[in-house]
Amino acid sequence: MPRVWLGAGSRIEREHHITAGLGALADLCGELVLSGVDDSQAIGFAGQPFLNLVVGIDSGLSPGQLYSQLRAIEYAHGRPANASRFSARQLDIDILTHGQLSGTVEGVELPRPEILENAFVLCPLAEVAGAQVHPVAGRTYAQLWASYDRASQPIARVDFQWRGRWISRAEPGSRAGHPGAAPVPR
Repeated sequence: MPRVWLGAGSRIEREHHITAGLGALADLCGELVLSGVDDSQAIGFAGQPFLNLVVGIDSGLSPGQLYSQLRAIEYAHGRPANASRFSARQLDIDILTHGQLSGTVEGVELPRPEILENAFVLCPLAEVAGAQVHPVAGRTYAQLWASYDRASQPIARVDFQWRGRWISRAEPGSRAGHPGAAPVPR
């Protein structure tokens, strides 16, 4: 089974929906590898900040099958079926990578372009998969994060617990991301 990296975020009742989304992902996929949770500003539209993290799963589902399952989780947690790309969301879960697949596979663009564009995706991905190589860029996620303009999109690590365990602790005074923390297997 390939390792699949997902990006998860919420802007509405953030803690509640991230917690619920992780529970639904664990029910669907079993063990989860979790990055820390970061607070980040909305990108592409004005509004309240998001909570974001990266989730690793091992899945036998194809990209299209997994996409359908993720949309079902989002809809079950209040995402409107007609939500536009740049809008407030209770829960947003995107496939970032699916093994080493690249291109459009079953309607899913792999790897997701936001990996190279947004700190709230690249930083937590470098944290949990730093030694892995981006299928198109040919550099590790740690290398990509090291060369990223961190001042362009500040993010802040937040305190976050899931199922009675800390998966994230705020680090005062820094808004540049925190790769290096160990993933939390579930």
